Amino acid sequence: MTRNVLFICGSLNQTTMMHQIAQRLEGCNAYFTPFFADGPLALLGKVGLLNFTILGGRHRTSTLHYLEAYHLPVDYAGRGRRYDLIVTCTDLITQKIIRNTPTVLVQEGIMEPEDWVFPLVKHLKLPRYLANTAATGLSDQYEVFCVASEGYRDDFIRKGVKPHKLVVTGIPNFDNVSAYLENDFPFRGYVLVATSSARETFKPDDRPYFLKQVKQIANGRPIIVKLHPNEDQKRAVFEINRILPEALILSEGNIYPMIANCDILITQYSTVTFVGLLLEKEVYSYLNVEELRRLLPIQNGGKSAQRIAAICQDLLNKPRFDRQKARQAFRPKPQLSYFRDTG
Repeated sequence: MTRNVLFICGSLNQTTMMHQIAQRLEGCNAYFTPFFADGPLALLGKVGLLNFTILGGRHRTSTLHYLEAYHLPVDYAGRGRRYDLIVTCTDLITQKIIRNTPTVLVQEGIMEPEDWVFPLVKHLKLPRYLANTAATGLSDQYEVFCVASEGYRDDFIRKGVKPHKLVVTGIPNFDNVSAYLENDFPFRGYVLVATSSARETFKPDDRPYFLKQVKQIANGRPIIVKLHPNEDQKRAVFEINRILPEALILSEGNIYPMIANCDILITQYSTVTFVGLLLEKEVYSYLNVEELRRLLPIQNGGKSAQRIAAICQDLLNKPRFDRQKARQAFRPKPQLSYFRDTG
């Protein structure tokens, strides 16, 4: 009997990860859905109040364009059929369908640092999305959590994730970064700035101060600024033109070749910091760069999607069972700190 698998997408990064895993699953009907929620969050998303998240805005638009471009079958919110397995990149929101179906969770990228909200979310059982990606994995609403590295596995265990559910597979998009060195991006030898959508998610961001630090680090070298797809781009362009009038501002395009060709990478809270470190660039970030070195995704020549697909296949090959039995049955084998110079 052919099994149905639902891949829950989100940002373009998450969507491309889901597609890569689906391509390596055999004997299954793979369906895709933009990210969705149940109940009040679904209503807020429909009226556009959550456009700064993966429930709407540019993230949802980019995902829909991608699914259409690759002619991938879409089943919105998985309403069209019964599913044997769910694959998703976040459990900050767990939809009703996940609570009733065996699920594989895949790490999407860098986890946000734990702030004062994290212990409240963890111990008071507040909504996980309040702590952003720092609370990833805390739902326990999955059979397997595929993670980027042994460093991250240790980190998730410290946070309270059950060790037997964690498998180090590497993660698609970040498991073969040397491939980005061969590209046709026309510029080289510049300072690349990757902004974040911190303000859109209600985090403090002194953008003028950040840009002044960029100017100091660049020290006359050419600057390219790649805007985060979910930030207020009109405001961002105004601020950049005021402090870095010579900078080239890009709102579209694949950032990975841009990182491959730069000399210096400056980020705020972005997963692409991993790419800069793995390509041995000089990196500055709000994130703790030395800590990130411990967490770097394993490089396996692009085999992460295949490894995750094999885990999915293993779950699918087991007899159909209810959620509780699934949890018991499956045991996978085993401040720019501020601008810290790591070059």
